[in-house]
Amino acid sequence: MITKNPSLDLIEFIETQILPQYAAFDKAHNMEHVTRVIRSSLDLARRTGADLNMAYAIAAYHDLGLSGPRAIHHVTSGKILMADHRLRRWFSADQLRMMKEAVEDHRASASRSPRSIYGKIVAEADRDIEPELVIRRTIQFGLSNYPQFDKEEQWRRFMKHMDEKYSVNGYLRLWIQGSENERKLNELRSLIINRAKMREVFDRIFAEESNL
Repeated sequence: MITKNPSLDLIEFIETQILPQYAAFDKAHNMEHVTRVIRSSLDLARRTGADLNMAYAIAAYHDLGLSGPRAIHHVTSGKILMADHRLRRWFSADQLRMMKEAVEDHRASASRSPRSIYGKIVAEADRDIEPELVIRRTIQFGLSNYPQFDKEEQWRRFMKHMDEKYSVNGYLRLWIQGSENERKLNELRSLIINRAKMREVFDRIFAEESNL
């Protein structure tokens, strides 16, 4: 049965036992990030007719693996979800397997399409491609993880990431056609091409984030 809203007891469990773990992560993957992914996942689940309990839990667990190595966080997140026996209260074994696969498939660098609609939902929800937000999160990540870099080194790291992930030749793929992200990605790509304009935006947000 497809629900119109997530179960209240599932919401209570997620909000008290799962979401607080995101407070330990960097600014680009904190509580604000996971709640945004949850909201977007629920919107996409309603649009596609997917199960809201599943979409909600998948979104809540999708980045928990950041407690370990970032490169395999999607795999670790899936293992964390599958190992959490408390979820059996709401989900069958088949549902949990599909949810684990969806968490594994959310990573932006994945070369293949997610294995189910749930993987596509969380992958799309995780890609909030509002240009200014993407730029800010990338700067935040650089400041948090490379504090030894000066501003010019941060700029070079920033643009390398923009080119590798978001440019027309980047690895980012959108899995739900006609989404708002598609329009936003085109905006961001226009900025990436216009290096002078991108540098203006970078300088402004870098100053805000580094309190210069």
